Amino acid sequence: MTQSVTDPPSSAKICVPVCQADLSAFRSVEWADFIELRLDCLKSEPENLTQILQNVSAPVILTFRPAEQGGHRQLTRETRLNFWNNVAPRGESIWWDIEGDLAHDLSPDWSRIIISHHDFNGVPDDLDDIYKRLAATPAQVIKIAFYAHDTTDCIPAFELLARAHRDGHEIIPIAMGNAGIATRVLGPSRGAFLTYGSLDDENATAPGQLSACNLRTLYHLDKIDANTIVCGLMGLPVMHSVSPQIHNDWFAAKGLNGIYLPFEVKDVRSFLKRMVHPRTRELSWNLRGLSVTAPHKQMVMEHLDWIDPTATEIGAVNTITVDVDRLLGYNTDGAGFIDPLLKKFDSLAGRRAAIIGAGGAARAAIWALRQQQAEVTIFARNVTKAQESFTVNCAPLECATFGDYDLVVNTTPLGSGSYIDQSPVTSKQLNGVRIAYDLIYNPADTRFLREARKAGCDTIGGLEMLVAQAKLQFELWTGKRV
Repeated sequence: MTQSVTDPPSSAKICVPVCQADLSAFRSVEWADFIELRLDCLKSEPENLTQILQNVSAPVILTFRPAEQGGHRQLTRETRLNFWNNVAPRGESIWWDIEGDLAHDLSPDWSRIIISHHDFNGVPDDLDDIYKRLAATPAQVIKIAFYAHDTTDCIPAFELLARAHRDGHEIIPIAMGNAGIATRVLGPSRGAFLTYGSLDDENATAPGQLSACNLRTLYHLDKIDANTIVCGLMGLPVMHSVSPQIHNDWFAAKGLNGIYLPFEVKDVRSFLKRMVHPRTRELSWNLRGLSVTAPHKQMVMEHLDWIDPTATEIGAVNTITVDVDRLLGYNTDGAGFIDPLLKKFDSLAGRRAAIIGAGGAARAAIWALRQQQAEVTIFARNVTKAQESFTVNCAPLECATFGDYDLVVNTTPLGSGSYIDQSPVTSKQLNGVRIAYDLIYNPADTRFLREARKAGCDTIGGLEMLVAQAKLQFELWTGKRV
């Protein structure tokens, strides 16, 4: 069933969870419409909780969650019942978040109750039964949170939203984890009672929880509605990417009602079929296009309705646009790669270029350099494999020197992630090279670039390519140039 967007609330609400060992110095926090006090994080139950709440201006949600539901303490059922019956303060601005197993043994003010269920293993097999049990209580709000292993696991959360809307229930459905971020950002515009945003990037209380600041200022939560253009990055992983900052800033600068999200995708076919393709997707949204990153740039090609000849020649698609009922594939990496180089060279014709690495990241660079009539050689650890994948000169990387090359390009992952302190070559090997170009953009200053500067090379970082290719993507999706 295709799920549609409901009329959004007048203002998207963010609840900021606070998980501290001591609340004696606690005060209200920025960006919060609600504040959740995670009392299971305390070293001991506070004796002055009522007094602490008097210093909080926003409505408060009290949570006393056991470890099996994602809490920070081992709490017996009896301990939790005693807390809610005899300790927890009540009031118009105080909400209780209680687990479903306690519903029949409490007599609270049900108009201030969030009845919740959490599953950190994945989408529950009995999700329908869980919803029915929680919906059968008098609670004002239902909360169901489960772990998403793939972005398609967001679909059950959006289905819960639509179902609760039909049934007349308030609900907070959350797909936890990086693959579930779409539910956190798009939930309020589709009728979710609230979404959760952490104090900052270091204080998330659940997997995949974004900061409240980023929800408001990066993802523009309050402006999302049924007409919002949705674009995003599909890959694995995606959370390291700065593409959301780039594209969301452009949406705002151009005055466009648009949002760009990270989509952590494992199963390409399922994601494109169930969430992307207009003829088969199970979600009603104004999805306009996708950036495609590793490891999916080649795999997506078999699922598209049309591919631009340039992308076919490169052998990879990094951009998908949704065109009425078709998916169109493009490659903007080639043009994005060349753009910074044309600011350094009057012409690349006849220039000697060395490409380090023979993986997917090398494809667009090699194609673009050959289009500019540069002489390209691949340097790889496995020369035989490189020769099987590319029709250019290939040479062993071990002991290679590049002094007679105009350009050396690092297309390997060395310098990022778990390889952050590594470089494929040394400054001695780069001695005499005019320009060293690293396709890695996070971090901006890599070990490869430092070795290159030590050798006296001019350098280009990967962020320049990222921005150049992103401009072309943005124009494909929106028709607007930046």
